[in-house]
Amino acid sequence: MRILIFNWQDIKNPLAGGAEVHLHEVFERIARAGHDVTLFCSRFGDAPSTEDLNGIHVIREGGRSLFNYLVPRKYFSTFKRQHFDLIVDDMNKIPFYTPLYVKEPLLGVTHHLFGKSIFLEAPFPAASYVYLTERAALPMYKRIRFIVGSPSTHREMIYAGFREERTHLINYGVAHESFKQIGIPKSSTPLIGMLGRLKKYKSVDHLLEAFIIVRQQLPGAKLLIVGDGDDKPRLMSIAREHGISDSVTFTGFVSEEEKIRRLNEIHIAVNTSAKEGWGLTVIEANACGTPTVSSNVQGLRDAVVDGETGLLYEYGDREQLAEKILLLLRDEHLRERLASNALQWAKKFDWNTAAEQTMEVIERVRFEHRAK
Repeated sequence: MRILIFNWQDIKNPLAGGAEVHLHEVFERIARAGHDVTLFCSRFGDAPSTEDLNGIHVIREGGRSLFNYLVPRKYFSTFKRQHFDLIVDDMNKIPFYTPLYVKEPLLGVTHHLFGKSIFLEAPFPAASYVYLTERAALPMYKRIRFIVGSPSTHREMIYAGFREERTHLINYGVAHESFKQIGIPKSSTPLIGMLGRLKKYKSVDHLLEAFIIVRQQLPGAKLLIVGDGDDKPRLMSIAREHGISDSVTFTGFVSEEEKIRRLNEIHIAVNTSAKEGWGLTVIEANACGTPTVSSNVQGLRDAVVDGETGLLYEYGDREQLAEKILLLLRDEHLRERLASNALQWAKKFDWNTAAEQTMEVIERVRFEHRAK
């Protein structure tokens, strides 16, 4: 089978997040099963225009800001003549409107709808553009089957009018061969970690403000922020303004090996996001034996079993966030209990299972298309 995927980014893009991890983990396995998989995405930096990544043939063209306009043009100029057996629209930013023009069997994948949460990330004119293009696209996307990765997103899609029997919940996985305990000890000083893209809607500034309270009560505590993104300069400025720069480390983009080492080293991982499709970084931390404190929002409340694998706090409540962090740093027995439960919880999520279930949906899409 020849499969073509449209996504804004590939896994090597510095701005890649959970959507790109999901795409590559699932479709690398599908490629290993003997299928031909091509990904069409935007270019970045000096990345090559074509590259093979673990069985996925990646084609990069166009800039990130206008890539949605390039997709239909490239489809009609090139891809339509190449007779793909299935096209996957990974809808995680401005939609590509593929149901309007794609004639091949079409499958949608989404991690969450932006909705009004985009206004937390972008200035009003840009946020309005994203919001309105997503709203306009939803009616046409209701014609096709969709895969979603969390119960929260499944409910969100049904509420938006998508048919439940055509919206398939397939859990994210964890690369257990990589994300695991590697035998290094926890930090000798209280160490809090945040790992992920530094985007405004991730609300990492809430963590910095909560850390001020934490450090007042535990002066030796340290905060490690692992990842990169366009919100990094603002966050570094906040740390300087509050006089906590000496206790906060911004690592920038790191390798997968370094990420795993950090997840093993920290005592607690924190996720302060306003909305997620799923808490992939939560489960990755859990697989490394690290419990989390996460905001009680869509996606994250699916990934955290409150009081069992980690703790939830009300989004935006810096004092409550600091209180939960302090509780775990001070109560070693509670922290170790949550860590033990988190290890078992993470084992329930497997990319091989996700790939197998994705293939089942793909076959249903192709069968329905042939039956038309």
